[in-house]
Amino acid sequence: MNSFNRLIEIFSDFPGIGPRQAKRFVYFLLTKPPAYTGELLRAIENLKNNTQTCSSCYRIFNKNGGMATLCSICSDRNRDHSLLAVVSRDSDLESLEKSGSYNGLYFVLGGIVPILENDPEKYVRSRELFTSVEKRIGDGLTEVILAMSANADSENTGQFVDRLLVPFKERGLKISLLGRGLSTGTELEYSDADTLRNALKNRK
Repeated sequence: MNSFNRLIEIFSDFPGIGPRQAKRFVYFLLTKPPAYTGELLRAIENLKNNTQTCSSCYRIFNKNGGMATLCSICSDRNRDHSLLAVVSRDSDLESLEKSGSYNGLYFVLGGIVPILENDPEKYVRSRELFTSVEKRIGDGLTEVILAMSANADSENTGQFVDRLLVPFKERGLKISLLGRGLSTGTELEYSDADTLRNALKNRK
């Protein structure tokens, strides 16, 4: 495979990008001077070097030259440690933060569980979530909010997490869902602040 087609293949792996749009990206890069593509390469290399995964919530955060293992949210003592919002992706976490209506902690699953999947644990951080919830209960956790998008695969993921946390429900942990401020088929990432605020307020 030549470099042109290989790059199209790489871009096609990006979320929401098909082969036609991927080809447009490649043609766009071909019109740019070497300085532009060089800057792009350096930015990609620095992306990995300057970011890391939070050891608590698994959110990706900028290291800013430091050695911290916790992101700014997990290390903030003013956050409400009795609440834990379980989200599928980092982008969902960012959307909830921008809504300004949530002051608890997070856990990023890292993906969603497709319907009819027989091995859900290969798609999400289920073991890490179980361990995290077990530890957080000792630190005052009382409620887990399943903050999922309003589509079939995301709702299936929420049901999987709900079953995973049954042992903690028996110990008094509350498991809640976002209210239906979210229309069916809505991606959490693209929801506006008012919609997310209502979804959190009306969770059940």
